[in-house]
Amino acid sequence: MEGHHHDHGGHAPQSFGAAFAIGIALNTAFVVVEVLIGLRSDSMALVADGVHNFADVISLVLAWVGCWFQSRKPSGRFTYGYGAVSIQSAVINAFLLVGGVTLILWESIARLRHPEEVPGGTLMVVAGIGILINGATALLFMKGSKGDVNIRGAFIHMAADAGVSLGVVIAGGVVLLTGWTIVDPLVGIAIAVMILLSSWELLTESLNLALHAAPKSVDLKALQTWLRSQPGVVGIHDLHVWPLSTNKTALSAHVEISGVGDTDALLHELSHELHEHFGIEHATIQTETAAGGCGHGCHAA
Repeated sequence: MEGHHHDHGGHAPQSFGAAFAIGIALNTAFVVVEVLIGLRSDSMALVADGVHNFADVISLVLAWVGCWFQSRKPSGRFTYGYGAVSIQSAVINAFLLVGGVTLILWESIARLRHPEEVPGGTLMVVAGIGILINGATALLFMKGSKGDVNIRGAFIHMAADAGVSLGVVIAGGVVLLTGWTIVDPLVGIAIAVMILLSSWELLTESLNLALHAAPKSVDLKALQTWLRSQPGVVGIHDLHVWPLSTNKTALSAHVEISGVGDTDALLHELSHELHEHFGIEHATIQTETAAGGCGHGCHAA
C-alpha cells in the first residue's frame, strides 16, 4: 500500500515590519551620532560600539528582507516559496558579525599600545542614550525571539548592545574617577569578546541551516522514537528533516505500516501531530508494507 500526504498548514509568521522600521531608524541615527562623537573625542569604546551598532543596522535590514520573503507565496519554479532567503540573510549577518568583531579587536589592540585621552563624561552620556535605544529596540523583538533565528538574532544583538553600552558607561566613570585612559581600549576588546560569545550559537545555527541540517529545535531521536511508537507503524526509513526558512521545517519519510484500515486517517493524524509536537510545517509521508518494499530510489536506513 502506498500513499502520500502533505501538510501545508501552520501559523503564518507574525509581521515585525513596524518593529524593524522603528529599530532601523533609531539605531541608524544613534550610529551617526556615536561614531562622530567617538572620532571627535578619540574614544575607541564609542567608535567600536558605533561600528557594532552599524553592523546591527545592516543585520536588521537583512532580517527584515528575509522575513518579507518568507511571507511571499510559492510561484513558478519556486515551489517551496522564498523562505530560503531568510537563511541566506542569517548567514550574511554571521559574516558581517565576524568582520565587525575583527575591526574592533584590531583597533582596540592598537590603542592599547598608544592610549589617547578620552572624555569620560561624553562616554557616559552617549552610551547612556545607547542603553535606552538598544533596550527599547530589543523589546520590540522579544515576543518573536523563540520561533525564528532572524528575529532571535535581532533581539539578542539589541539586548547585547544595551549591555555593552552599560559597560561603556562604567568605563567612562572609571576614566573620570581615575584618569586611566587604558580602560577605553580595554572596553573595546571586551565589547568584541561579548559580541562573539553572545552570538556564537546564532552564527553556527545559521550556517547549519544553510547546509540543510535539521533545525536545532527538532529532536531527531525523539522524532524517530515517536513515529515508531504510533499505532500501525512497524518501521520507518528514508527520514529527512530540513529547513525551508528560519522558522519553517519540512519532513519526508517512508513509513512501514501493518493492520491499518484507514491509511488517509493515519497520514492526517501523523502530519497533525508532527506539526503540534515537532513544529513540522510541511510533512510528506509515504506509506508502504514491509512485504511490498518501497521501490526504486528508496535507500532504507
